[in-house]
Amino acid sequence: MTSSSETLEITSNELVHILSSPGSHTQVVLDCRPFLDFSFAHISESRNVNWNSMLRRRSKSSVVALEWLVPDKALLGRLRSGEFCPVVVVDQSSSSVAELKVESVAQMLLTALHNEVHTQICFLQDGFEGFSEAYPELCYSSASSRLSTVEPEPTVSGRRTPAYDQDGPVELLPFLFLGSALHSSRRETLAAAGITAVLNVSSTCPNFYESELQYLRLTVEDSLVADIRACFSTAIAFIDSVKQSGGRVLVHCQAGISRSATICLAYLMHTQHVKLEEAFDFVKQRRQVISPNLAFMGQLLQFETDVLCQG
Repeated sequence: MTSSSETLEITSNELVHILSSPGSHTQVVLDCRPFLDFSFAHISESRNVNWNSMLRRRSKSSVVALEWLVPDKALLGRLRSGEFCPVVVVDQSSSSVAELKVESVAQMLLTALHNEVHTQICFLQDGFEGFSEAYPELCYSSASSRLSTVEPEPTVSGRRTPAYDQDGPVELLPFLFLGSALHSSRRETLAAAGITAVLNVSSTCPNFYESELQYLRLTVEDSLVADIRACFSTAIAFIDSVKQSGGRVLVHCQAGISRSATICLAYLMHTQHVKLEEAFDFVKQRRQVISPNLAFMGQLLQFETDVLCQG
């Protein structure tokens, strides 16, 4: 049996065996790829880790702490307690540990795990790329990753439907959707997406189905003087509560362009410990019309500093 102080290299077939084997221990797969790549596609039930470079710069030590790579505090605690066995590290396509560069996220994660976690650590040969080719049925793939050419706006009674009201709300995470007030008014649209809760970031849009769905209204104007950052903690707590209950939440304002997009960006930055630029690119690829006003972008940049500097 390989010592827990050594990294055991495993094949995709061996990982499938680990994932399907019953037992008293719980395995966990840690994906080292960028958040955007992970969100598009990943091994089902795997967890993403991120390299918090801002925290790294604050340290004079050459050792990377596990907490800088694992933003989920609950997951971090379970890792440190040795609850998971084995812990499987996955990158994009590296064939072996020897191939990893010292500064790579995968190598830093392996080092941190060996320093802080007392359990079997494994490394998946050929990474996610190899695994997804061999076992696509065991991977999650977002429909939004298959971007298509934008179709012309439909015309109804001689009038064009605004771009922000076309199609339906977009899925950012399995439990988090972003859309417009029109989307929030269509019961069949909400039902199709499995929406159980609505976060209304406006002062005028009605809550259409209060007897059926859970609602939270954050009264915010889309103006350069509005303090939307004051709403971040309340919004994040609400979204997390819906997630914990197994539900799905739609975040909307009037057009799903500025206010609701800002809330979703703040949520992604906070929970995934990613920079505003990365979160913005992620949301923009799913809902191209987003455009938080300049004041909101400034508040998000301030929030970015808070998020990435927190220990």
